[in-house]
Amino acid sequence: MSTGNHEAHDAHDAQEPRAPLRIAYSPCPNDTFVFDAWAHGRVPGAPELDVTFADIDLTNGMAERGELDVLKVSYAVLPWVLEEYALLPCGGALGRGCGPLVLTREPGVSLAGKTVAVPSERSTAYLLFRLWAADVLPEGVGAVVVLPFHEIMPAVRDGRVDAGLVIHEARFTYQDYGLHCLADMGEHWESTTGLPIPLGAIIAKRSLGEQRLRGLAEAARTSVRMAWDDPQASRPYVSAHAQELDPAVADQHIGLYVNEFTADLGDSGYAAVRGLLTRAAAEGLVPAIAPGALSFP
Repeated sequence: MSTGNHEAHDAHDAQEPRAPLRIAYSPCPNDTFVFDAWAHGRVPGAPELDVTFADIDLTNGMAERGELDVLKVSYAVLPWVLEEYALLPCGGALGRGCGPLVLTREPGVSLAGKTVAVPSERSTAYLLFRLWAADVLPEGVGAVVVLPFHEIMPAVRDGRVDAGLVIHEARFTYQDYGLHCLADMGEHWESTTGLPIPLGAIIAKRSLGEQRLRGLAEAARTSVRMAWDDPQASRPYVSAHAQELDPAVADQHIGLYVNEFTADLGDSGYAAVRGLLTRAAAEGLVPAIAPGALSFP
């Protein structure tokens, strides 16, 4: 599903190529809130966007194949894509009290040998789950199956899987499915590292050049701030792509995942990303990243 916006460029932006910037992000409220102003041509001087909506498992794959100019991806996929893509210091999802949850039908069950549904094997949620399991489940789980995130809670409820790893608005709605939270991956991460939880990153092709990359980061940062300044402006865009969500849940979702780290990762944000990838590499879950690979031009 794609949407193109065809507003004219600002006069001072004549140096930008006319071809729209190809970008993919999810239809989740945090992404549509963040990118609303930019996607609708309200960020002065920002390049026109050609938007593709896709779940994180799809955008992770797009990044690994080098598709599109800008992508919202899992931090967990960075070790495979940082040669071609640069991490933007803004626009993503990172915070506290917002980690993935492991849900089950019954409280307090053991996951030893059980089947767990996850949203993507290259997702940050799954990486946090693997780090949690390494600490508390030495015997390991059984099978891991990948399902689109909106199918995970019904699969747990209906007994098709023993547990599900969920993200985003599921934090607010899992009890509606009669499910129980077995463990909070973010709580485990924060308690063992003291760092915020890295979830989703914005990356852009290095081939765009340093000047344009800096311009994209500024456009993303401005789009976030414009959304904060006038939250009602983004509501039609958010609602159009989150039709199954109660507006109050969408607002909770935005409030949790769009925060100061979305405007700027800052020192603690970068420390969290480095910490995640370093720990995961030490466990053999991802390749080690090169020194300076996270640095922004």
